[in-house]
Amino acid sequence: MSATTQTKGFSTRAIHFGYTPAEHQGALVPPIYTSATFAFPDVAYGARCFAGEEAGYFYTRIANPTLALLESRLASLEQGAGAVVFGSGMGAISATLWSMLEPGDEVLADMTLYGCTFAFMTHGLARFGVVIRHVDMTDPDAVAQAMSPKTRVVYFESPANPNMRLVDIDAVARIAHQGGAKVVVDNTYCTPYLQQPLLLGADVSVHSMTKYLGGHGDLTAGAAIFADAELALRVRLYGLKDMTGAVMSAQDAHLVMRGLKTLSLRMDRHCQNAQKVAELLQAHPATDVVHFPGLPTFAQHALAKRQMRQFGGMVAFELKGGLLAGICFMDALQLVTRAVSLGDAETLAQHPASMTHSTYTPEERQAHGISDGLVRLSIGLEDIEDILADITQALEQAQRMLAAGHDEAPAPPCVQMA
Repeated sequence: MSATTQTKGFSTRAIHFGYTPAEHQGALVPPIYTSATFAFPDVAYGARCFAGEEAGYFYTRIANPTLALLESRLASLEQGAGAVVFGSGMGAISATLWSMLEPGDEVLADMTLYGCTFAFMTHGLARFGVVIRHVDMTDPDAVAQAMSPKTRVVYFESPANPNMRLVDIDAVARIAHQGGAKVVVDNTYCTPYLQQPLLLGADVSVHSMTKYLGGHGDLTAGAAIFADAELALRVRLYGLKDMTGAVMSAQDAHLVMRGLKTLSLRMDRHCQNAQKVAELLQAHPATDVVHFPGLPTFAQHALAKRQMRQFGGMVAFELKGGLLAGICFMDALQLVTRAVSLGDAETLAQHPASMTHSTYTPEERQAHGISDGLVRLSIGLEDIEDILADITQALEQAQRMLAAGHDEAPAPPCVQMA
């Protein structure tokens, strides 16, 4: 089998793409290149590397063989022309946008964004003359009306963190391109296994590889995959090398490649478990609303079936009783872990208003569709019977506390993480 062929299946490419053991002393697992710098055979070779005339390695902030192998696999899995990896998801997002924008340009962003992305745009880019405007991108007509001659980037998540709103990637990409803008999609929730934004018309697909791609909660990493190889090179040489220095370590690249080998298997299990959790929550009398694309009652269920392979491992919901009920529920959990981040083997629960989306003001959260009572679950790989049992007992305990007249509960700690 050719290790670099694009004709093999997703899992085969995730395991084999870009690597031939016979070329590396027969080592089945790719070597980890920990060197920060690389020796030149002569001055002329070094000069060609620095001039961009030679595709050699000379400094890991720009390129490294271990990182390059991971980048080639990611590009293959997303059907892209190139990829750049970073030390975190925010490194990927910030380096990409710094490379695409200048003062006076506009970013058209969806109403719901991950808290740190929102903060980077409104408290970061906006300070340097980039205009950030938000629009409800679940309505393509609203996107078309909001486009202006200064719009350079249309940015959204689908599904959105934390309330699971979907954006029709194909429709929005057509509108953006008609106006001369590039489309950047945060594909962290889906991974390339469930959704491939570049094939739907997006220009860039960004990921926090800390989540599902790594899959084990033991690293931080990010990636951007590009439909245009020239844009990938610009982000590498400007956004990564000069603007952020958000370099990924070779050891973390090795861990992500290990995670990719089981990505399809893990995502299948995440999706299966999440579907059953969502169905339990929807049927339980304690819940008010459940946000999950796999439920027929989900407003964008048809869109989810059209652009996603499966419905993902994330579930958001609200309990009757609002914030107090949500806190009571979370404090009653025993197996499910109260923690931010997502995509781990463990099932995780968090409260966006006080944790991942605390960078929004209360008024901004309300305007952007993130209620104070929303609870987000990242459904893990445990036996589904155990997950369901823990969620059920926590729901029942929350009901009992509310029925007993407890009207106060300690607020969860305020942190700003993933």
